[in-house]
Amino acid sequence: VATPKHFAVHSGPEPDRHTFNAVVDERDLRETYLPAFRATILEANAQSVMCAYNRFRGAPCCGSNELLERILRKEWGFSGYVVSDCGAIWDIHVKHKVVATEPEAAAMAVKAGTDLNCGEAYRGLREAVNNGIISEALIDVSVKRLFRARFRLGMFDPPERVSYARIPYGVNDSPEHHTLALEAARKSIVLLKNERGILPLARMLKTIAVVGPNADDFEVLLGNYNGVSTDPVTPLRGIREKAGKDTRVLFARGCDLAENMPSVEIIPPDVLSSGLGGNGVRGLKAEYFNNPDFQGDPFLTRTDTTVHFNWWEEPPLAGMKADSFSVRWSGFLTPPVTGKYSLGVRIFGGVRLFLDDSLIVEVSALHSAHALWKALELTAGQHYAIRLEYGDRRPDASVDLVWARPYPTLKEDALVVARSADLVIAVMGLSPKLEGEEMEVPVPGFSGGDRIEIGLPANQEAFLKELVAVGKPVVLVLLNGSALAVPWAAENIPAIVNAWYPGQAAGTALADVLFGDYNPAGRLPVTFYRSADQIPPFTDYAMKGRTYRYFSGQPLFPFGYGLSYTRFTYGNLHAPEHVKAGDPVRVSVEVTNAGAIPGEEVVQLYLSDLEASAPVPIRSLQGFRRVSLNPGETRRVEFTLMPRQLSLIDATGARIVEPGEFELSVGGRQPGGAGAADVSTTQVLTGRFSVVGSSIPIPERDQ
Repeated sequence: VATPKHFAVHSGPEPDRHTFNAVVDERDLRETYLPAFRATILEANAQSVMCAYNRFRGAPCCGSNELLERILRKEWGFSGYVVSDCGAIWDIHVKHKVVATEPEAAAMAVKAGTDLNCGEAYRGLREAVNNGIISEALIDVSVKRLFRARFRLGMFDPPERVSYARIPYGVNDSPEHHTLALEAARKSIVLLKNERGILPLARMLKTIAVVGPNADDFEVLLGNYNGVSTDPVTPLRGIREKAGKDTRVLFARGCDLAENMPSVEIIPPDVLSSGLGGNGVRGLKAEYFNNPDFQGDPFLTRTDTTVHFNWWEEPPLAGMKADSFSVRWSGFLTPPVTGKYSLGVRIFGGVRLFLDDSLIVEVSALHSAHALWKALELTAGQHYAIRLEYGDRRPDASVDLVWARPYPTLKEDALVVARSADLVIAVMGLSPKLEGEEMEVPVPGFSGGDRIEIGLPANQEAFLKELVAVGKPVVLVLLNGSALAVPWAAENIPAIVNAWYPGQAAGTALADVLFGDYNPAGRLPVTFYRSADQIPPFTDYAMKGRTYRYFSGQPLFPFGYGLSYTRFTYGNLHAPEHVKAGDPVRVSVEVTNAGAIPGEEVVQLYLSDLEASAPVPIRSLQGFRRVSLNPGETRRVEFTLMPRQLSLIDATGARIVEPGEFELSVGGRQPGGAGAADVSTTQVLTGRFSVVGSSIPIPERDQ
């Protein structure tokens, strides 16, 4: 993104950080991105902002006085500290090349207001001071901001005086938070298609086939930069628990996630042995060292049946250091069948994996759990010497020894299962292993975690077509962090559910929706295009032709779209005919649950400036309310549009409200034929009003 980024967990893929030459027009920036960031500062009082990799008006964001000083601190009154995205200061001289040296890059960032560097570039500040590029007094400004944040967090106070220090870890993994995770997952699920009322599922189904690479993979429940829950519920588990004992639930994966992306699992004890030539006890010899470098005698030696450990903040063994230890596992691996294996690790920390003394995997994962493997031809019954060396120097230690075994009948087994079932649930889509920030993704259609194509991976699309050809009813469940183009599925599959990366309670929430114990009401927060051909390349940072605000084509499923198991009607839309420039606009509408079951409706208000003197979006979402209604119940929903919501940026760069005609639309979706327009479960009402009088300016810090 081209704006300061609030420091938060990533919820989806970012643009490639090495795409640097894109320059964002100020109107694109201020009209499209900044309102959300502005709200975090002026309304939520955020105290930390992260500056991005790319440039704004020729200056790298982390070295932009206009972005960080004029807009963020002066116009918005931000009083906290700015931290760089990791490596962004290094990028200033190495990638952007706007200065020649590391000291110059560091000085440029501090002068612009980047107080904290994620990386090593601020080591150049000493040289920058010695060379007169920056003064110590200016560095002190950033130092004071950082210490002020630390003081406010109580980092220099006795623990008993700091409320944060008295919160036990158990609060995080509490029953209340489990309930909240389930609620969040339920509310985020979007019903995209429900032809012939196939959903909710009938309780009399005797056999359900669950297939697909995302059906039983806990990693796909979570996004990038995530923790790992203690009891993640996969879709398969959730469906089995919900279906009950009278319904058989069969499972077969059917296909891998993508080409060159196998589905790995923990290597079981029955193929591991601690003795020479496959002799000895099952498992591997484990040597635990009380240092990160395998130095000296082991703290303890034992046999571990598998390598599958999540130590988190704790040491592996009582008496060992928590964040400075190492473990060496060694023994023999004996494959059960001959064929192509993927052998590797899933770790948080640093690891080296050897097979017959050849290094096959070496990786250090510092930000999140990381999986890496190597494809190998292995022979059944042969004893391969295996050694895994793991070192940890930070919290959140975890390590798994994993593989993917040969499975020549992967697709055929799933088709057999489908033929024997009354209904098929195909759980497919993407994964944090495919989309994310700066990743090596050896899959066609992906580039470093960015997506060149926006459809399903080719192998999933092919498998889905064969699955539908079996002739059984199919419900497609998509798990993904970004929009998916699934035009074939939209034409040929009767029911489609988008569940995103729904978190630890994913399977429970999904089953609640599929079986009708929860009426879905989620709406798409992004546009689902028909293909990448409908939008500009991701290296083009301009807004023209992208997002619901500037896209004039017909998407597959529009922003704000989502179905329900009940039906909502709208009436009595009230709005003024005229409003004086600078006055608020009050809008209300009646919403009725005209169906037979309780449900939630997301009432959305869109606004279009029909007579703007400068370029403006086609329409903008300016308000929404989620309301719960029983059958036959009616409620009046009210909105107040503030002057800022009617404003635009004129040719001089000033924000103004000007006279003219506006169109407003209120309903459960976007107005007009914006793709999937025939939504039988909701309505849209439209109206117009005029702003009269003279143009008035809107100050940046108005509320």
